[in-house]
Amino acid sequence: MFCLCVFLQLAALERQIFDFLGFQWAPILGNFLQIIVVILGLFGTIQFRPRYIVVYTVWTALWVTWNVFIICFYLEVGGLSKETDLMTFNISMHRSWWREHGPGCIRRVVRPSAPGILEDYSYVSVTGCIIDFQYLEVIHSAIQILLSLIGFVYACYVISIFMEEEDSFDFIGGLDTYSYRQPPQEHVELKPVKPVGKINPFMEKQKLLHLSCY
Repeated sequence: MFCLCVFLQLAALERQIFDFLGFQWAPILGNFLQIIVVILGLFGTIQFRPRYIVVYTVWTALWVTWNVFIICFYLEVGGLSKETDLMTFNISMHRSWWREHGPGCIRRVVRPSAPGILEDYSYVSVTGCIIDFQYLEVIHSAIQILLSLIGFVYACYVISIFMEEEDSFDFIGGLDTYSYRQPPQEHVELKPVKPVGKINPFMEKQKLLHLSCY
């Protein structure tokens, strides 16, 4: 479980860095929650907290759904378009960082020569990319889905083990409690007993002599 959590954290951190560079606010929020929940699941496994692992499994299902949506978004499935500002919450027009910095991409800034366009306005031309940015995003999401499914299966296995241990512990504890239960004892009233000692004849003789003097 520890090694799996390390892989999940590294994958989420790597994706978080490039999403920050591309100002992709929706994926940034999702990656942040993924990092927190993975830490929570690891803590639940170490500290024997099944509820934390249940939270991890529920979030993993949502995380897989989110990554499937990202794949559909960049492949433009179901009427989605990768040219929209959905990933930035319509705050900015930024796109994926891989769009201009992918493997083999050559980025050129082209100044417009047409009249009526502001001088500080420019176009960015990207050529020579070995693989398009949308496929890089799809690969990242596919890796997240694969690791998450493995984590989901393992988390369900850990929860089942914890539940079996709890059931066996309760059974043994209940058996021991029944077998070692003692019947209630009757209360016995104790009364103080006046100690009886041996009569000392010398002391009795002294008492008689003392009385005869009077």
